Amino acid sequence: MEYRNAIFIVTEERSCPIYNVGEEFKVENDALAVPEGKTACLLMVRELMKAVAEKKSLERFSPYGVQRVKFECGGCTGLIRFEFKKEKGFATLQMKLLAAAEQRARMRHLDKFYDVLRKLEIFEPLNEDSLRDLSGQLQLKHYDANKIILKKGDPGTSLYIVLEGRVAVIGDDGQTLSEMVVGDIFGEMSLLSGEPVTTSIHSREKTRLATLSSKDFKHILNRYPVLQVFFYRMLVERSQVNTMRAGAISSGMTGRLSDINAVELFQLINSSQKTGKVQLALDDGNAMVAFNEGELVKTRYRNLPDKEAFFALLAKGEGSFTYTSGLAPEEKELPVIGGFMGLIMEGMRRVDEQEG
Repeated sequence: MEYRNAIFIVTEERSCPIYNVGEEFKVENDALAVPEGKTACLLMVRELMKAVAEKKSLERFSPYGVQRVKFECGGCTGLIRFEFKKEKGFATLQMKLLAAAEQRARMRHLDKFYDVLRKLEIFEPLNEDSLRDLSGQLQLKHYDANKIILKKGDPGTSLYIVLEGRVAVIGDDGQTLSEMVVGDIFGEMSLLSGEPVTTSIHSREKTRLATLSSKDFKHILNRYPVLQVFFYRMLVERSQVNTMRAGAISSGMTGRLSDINAVELFQLINSSQKTGKVQLALDDGNAMVAFNEGELVKTRYRNLPDKEAFFALLAKGEGSFTYTSGLAPEEKELPVIGGFMGLIMEGMRRVDEQEG
């Protein structure tokens, strides 16, 4: 039996770089539709179409009732299991009404906070339709007062938006460093830099948050490139804060990548429009990155081409660096390698894929 019109649902996911539990894949007349806003993984497409083409029923009877046949895709870095949900063409009116009601109820919760989302600087570039589409990927989480939301050292797995209540940033000594209220965002720096959470976050009162998982965050940036500008600026501001704490960058400045990672260091030089070189001493050799008025003009690392060398250096979290101002006359004539923001975003995407 061939299922030319069927719906499959993800029932289990372990480190899949794209899909989440509960997302659905729809097959109609041998065409496959993936969840909205997601790219089509060719490995997953192959397994789904193989399941559809099998000449057997996707459901079987057992002493425990009707059991659905399970399939899995484990051809890349993660594992995902999915199962037949129903034949698309035979969904009952009641099932359709129930699904529509569930979707309306979910969106009603988000609609309650739509005005909050609309006023956020991050979403200003999006039109109404785009913002509502993006809102559909947000999940709501509730916390009572004095609950731990994030702990220092946790991996960065989500972006958080405060919709109701108040949260506090807690230092190592238990002191409150700052507080965040409705409209504030946190968790984004760990997602962008790949570094663990640097401070703990606690709820001060009953709090409601909208969250976006790391994999959905990556897809959102790909789907709405205009949002990259916002996060690029946040990275620059973070770098400037770190530098002000350590002292303004100047010729001869040295440091360790464990204190200011490569992304932040390069962002700082770019935003300050510095002309000079960064010499890096790494565990697998030395590297050099040259900037002319903040723009990348040359990178040397492990005999890699300029761009590939730069991308590889963005993943480095250990090693030391020295910044020296000035370039030789011939180096000042070198062409710019590429748009700096685009290089940073492309490099971070590659780091995410390698770590995923």
